[in-house]
Amino acid sequence: MLILRSLVFNVAFYIALVLIMLVLLPTILFGPDKVKAAARIWGHASLWLLRVICGTKVEFRGLEHIPEGGCIIAPKHQSVWEVFALITVFKDFTYVLKRELTWLPLFGWYIACGRQIAIDRSKGRAALSQVARKARDIIGENRQLFIFPEGTRKAPGAPPDYKFGAAYVYNDLKVPCLPVALDSGLFWPRRSFLRRPGTIVVEILPVIEPGLSVSAFLRTLEDRIETATNRLMAEAIEKDPGLAEGLYRAPVRAVDPA
Repeated sequence: MLILRSLVFNVAFYIALVLIMLVLLPTILFGPDKVKAAARIWGHASLWLLRVICGTKVEFRGLEHIPEGGCIIAPKHQSVWEVFALITVFKDFTYVLKRELTWLPLFGWYIACGRQIAIDRSKGRAALSQVARKARDIIGENRQLFIFPEGTRKAPGAPPDYKFGAAYVYNDLKVPCLPVALDSGLFWPRRSFLRRPGTIVVEILPVIEPGLSVSAFLRTLEDRIETATNRLMAEAIEKDPGLAEGLYRAPVRAVDPA
């Protein structure tokens, strides 16, 4: 049943995405607010399909920690799930994302018209400067800037690898940063079509106020996110030990007999 439900969901998920993009295509003519409203419809529809077909629910904790005004939002990134799920809670969002997504038919149009920040990750520090430059306008308009602090998806339990991006913007703009922990990768594993039942928990943690040095900020960000994420994953596995199958397993290296 897990395989069948996962298959049905994936088909429904992509059909719904295409239909929503086609039906709501005129929103790209009416500015970023309408585009973001269309994105939230996609988010709510996807969560509904996941709950109805796969029995996968979501619980948001710590909503009271969301500050007023512009801020950096730094979520743990374990799967595609958080990309559409988090926008149902954060209304005026801008994602920092890889530019390759703008090349996708229809989807790329929404990204461009929604004023998301697409970067060429191969450009290194030049890409960071681009993000910081555009982020000034975003924060100045009291909007929320999403930066995945590890840059890409990580399997649950994989060694953390926090990049400089979030710290660069935090230090340059002197703005608060909101860490977000989650356990989505146990239920929606990366590079897998399986969608496991249960309750995905998203925990919004206390804000990191501006003023820390870059090194202190990175240590604080990693410690808060990883500590909370590990706790959430332990809670989930305690309820359903089968979820432990989704935990990261280090590759086995061959030993040279010589």
